[in-house]
Amino acid sequence: MTDFTKIDYLKNGNERQKRAYELLTKHHFFEKLKAYSPILAGTVPIEIDIEGSDLDLIFEVDLRFEEDFLDDLMFSRFIPHDVETKVEYPVINGEKCITLSFMLDEFPIEIFGQNKPTTQQNAYLHMIAEHKILQEKGEEFKQKIIELKKQGIKTEPAFGMMLGLENPYEDLLKFK
Repeated sequence: MTDFTKIDYLKNGNERQKRAYELLTKHHFFEKLKAYSPILAGTVPIEIDIEGSDLDLIFEVDLRFEEDFLDDLMFSRFIPHDVETKVEYPVINGEKCITLSFMLDEFPIEIFGQNKPTTQQNAYLHMIAEHKILQEKGEEFKQKIIELKKQGIKTEPAFGMMLGLENPYEDLLKFK
């Protein structure tokens, strides 16, 4: 089983994974922000990304200290000063979170911070479930998911359609 809590697996992956690895190591995301337990989640790690898919970086962030997190991001120079950054504070399951979106080199970056260990965040848990399903169902299933994504369907709903799930965001969390 791939250890998705580290990014080493990317350097032996497909071309987009290798480019993601180069970007993340070049900018030292994981070393400079290790206090926030970063994980690359989403579609790139499990090879179902499509053109324009972002790199989803999740972090454990106590939002009482959100300014510290934002300072760490800015002072680490991940986000060049001339890059437009969108910061939002969604409430998920009653809990305030933080998201930042920006472009870095060729990749759209989505940073998500929540006051919860990254291995317990839904983005990570969904990715692990989706990875297991992809391994069980095989290449044909994987290609159908990719095709649905190319049609504009988000990842979890695509899995929901293929698996007949009523509420894919909740139901995927039940896969063991």
